[in-house]
This record gives sequence, structure tokens and C-alpha cells, in this order.
Amino acid sequence: MIPRRGASGPLFALALLFAGTPPAEAADFGRCVGSLRGEALGRGISGQTFDTALAGVEPDPSVLEAMDAQPEFKTPIWDYLAVLVDEERIADGRANLERWASVLEQVESRYGVDRHVVVAVWGVESDFGRQTGARALVRSLATGACAGRRQKFFRDELMATLAILQSGDMPAEALRGSWAGAFGQTQFMPTTYQRLAVDFDGDGKRDIVGSVPDALGSTANFLVKAGWVSAEPWGYEVRLPAGYTGPSGRRNRQALAQWRARGVTALDGRPMGGNGAAALLLPTGKNGPAFLVFGNFNALYAYNAAESYALAIAHLSDRLRGGTAFKTPWPTDDGGLSRARRRELQALLNQRGFDVGAPDGAIGPRTRAAIRAFRASIGLSEDERAGTRVFEALKNPAAK
Repeated sequence: MIPRRGASGPLFALALLFAGTPPAEAADFGRCVGSLRGEALGRGISGQTFDTALAGVEPDPSVLEAMDAQPEFKTPIWDYLAVLVDEERIADGRANLERWASVLEQVESRYGVDRHVVVAVWGVESDFGRQTGARALVRSLATGACAGRRQKFFRDELMATLAILQSGDMPAEALRGSWAGAFGQTQFMPTTYQRLAVDFDGDGKRDIVGSVPDALGSTANFLVKAGWVSAEPWGYEVRLPAGYTGPSGRRNRQALAQWRARGVTALDGRPMGGNGAAALLLPTGKNGPAFLVFGNFNALYAYNAAESYALAIAHLSDRLRGGTAFKTPWPTDDGGLSRARRRELQALLNQRGFDVGAPDGAIGPRTRAAIRAFRASIGLSEDERAGTRVFEALKNPAAK
């Protein structure tokens, strides 16, 4: 659950943060922290809580850099989904559906949110608890509160983190997460935790880090508060009539009868179902997959305001309950790679002498640099993307 991108300027703000003689509007970090202390006291945070949490904290420049690198907005959707809805995650999700069946049954009973959707959120947000983030929330949030384009947002999240510490709900060592401050098995922002986290296992603590039941129950609580309607679909893939020129977009909702009148049909040939108005989603335009989406899609969107993210959750939930991949191909001849294929790509780069370290499926700076160097070595244009073309070129030296 990561906040959306905004306007430009974080690196400039970071330069001001470290400037020797900063202008009045961009005080140094120490001065900023001092102002935050006064704000915290005004919000009911004790001086002891603040001083203990902020003792020795220094700004983290990478937090501001990360604001311009969110994959939901930067990555082609076929790459994004290839990683988030791959065979490994589907298999792991089904295993967790079995392992936590009793808890998930209770979650469904209490909140009316489909267990497959709850597990899909868990899988996409943290790979079922494997990747919850290692950054200290206080440091990340203090950095964002003192520099960058969303200082008020990060100040509010920092104050919420301090309130969590003061309440004793979560220990300081557990408050580690993403650059933006999301933490736990299903990555709640601190203000979201305050509003919506639940003690589902009944131990008196709302522990979304160490308690899977608390994390799953809290996720279902979030979704139902965001408008999730029990037993309703998020949406489904549809077919457009030839030469379609009608409306589209998540906010352009119309009755199913209107979509039928425009020639939109379910891809599987069955009658289009669902209650309420629907919107036509075209993530890559009319030449790619098309979806009719209902109110439940908007509940997923509320978790992290990106259509690609909501579609990843929706698609993974379908695959977990036995559904198939999208029928319509994405409009590209250079598709995305699953995590297994990415690890294989890294191993192939190592074999060719382009050192990327131990293959882990994460496409970081070393892997991107290696891809660039490999492409140059075989006369291809400069590019660092890990797609099917470079994968096939690595597997087959004669291919380019």
C-alpha cells in the first residue's frame, strides 16, 4: 500500500536538505526534526516517545529517489503482471489457502471478503510475508517529512508511527517496511493501521507483522470499508466489437445494458453478469486485453491507487480459485518474464561473463547494466529491460 507519485522535484529538495546554508524554506534536517517534535507534542505524543524514536536518525536519500521509481507507474503492465502473477506466486497462494483455511473461513464469515482476494493482496504486497521491507519507518518517514514533494503526507504518517509506538501495539523493531512507510504482512501505512488494523487472533495486540491472522483480518476490514460487496465480481475480460470507438476508463461507469448495446461481450461467451454499473478498462488501449470492472475493483484500487496494481490483485485472485490467464495478448512482441525466467536470465548473464551476482529474480542496477552490456556486445540497441527478446538472445547466441 504505497502512496501515489506526485509532481517533480525530490532530488532538488534533497540537495537543499544537505546544503550548507539552506534557504529559510528548506531548513536542515536537524532543524526540521526539531519542528516535528513540537508538532508531535501538540498531537499528544510524549517528548520521551519522540526523543527515543528519533535519537540518531539521519535522512535517507534513497527514499526521495524511490518516489520517482514506483513500478505501478513506470513498468509496462505485461512486465508488472508477469512478476506478480507468476506460477510460483499462484502455487504459494494455493498452499497458503490450505494452510490458513480455518482463519480465512472466519475472515470470510466476519467481513464477507472472498478469501482468494485477501490472499492475493498478501501475495502481491509481501510475497506472503517474505518481503515486508527492511527500512526503519521512523527514518523513512522523517526523511519524507523534511524534504520532497509530499511533506505533509509523510508528517502525518510519522505522527501515526509515533502514536503506534506510544500505544505499545507494535514494538519499534517491528516497524520496518517500505521506503514510503508501509509495513507488515499486507503493507499498511501507519495511518491505515491506526484506523483499520484488527486483533483477529484475540491476543490483545493488532500485530500485522508477526500475526498472519491479524494481517488477513485487517486486509479484509480495509476492503470492506473501501466498499467491497460480498459475492460480487471485481470484473472480467471482455471482447470489444470491431472498430470500437465508445467510452472507456475506470470512472466512466455505465449500466451493463449500455455496454451490451455497444457490442461489448464476455470473452467466454457467457452472458455478462454483475450488479450495478461497470466501467470499461483498457490498460493498453483497444489492441490489448479489455475488462469490465465493477465496484469491487475500486475497492482494490483503494488499497494502492494504481490500475495495474488493482488488476494484479484481481487476476491473482482469479488464478488462485482456478481461473486461467488472460485470453487476449498484450500488444507487444517483447513480453515480460516471470521470476523464474528472470533468475534464469541472470544465470545466463553470469555464464556469458556479465556478473550480476547470485540470481535472485530481482532486476537491480547490476542486472540492468549487464543487460545493457550484453546487448551492446551482440550489436543490439542500448536497453536495460529484462524481456523475452534479451532472454531468447541469451539462450540462443544466434538469435537477436
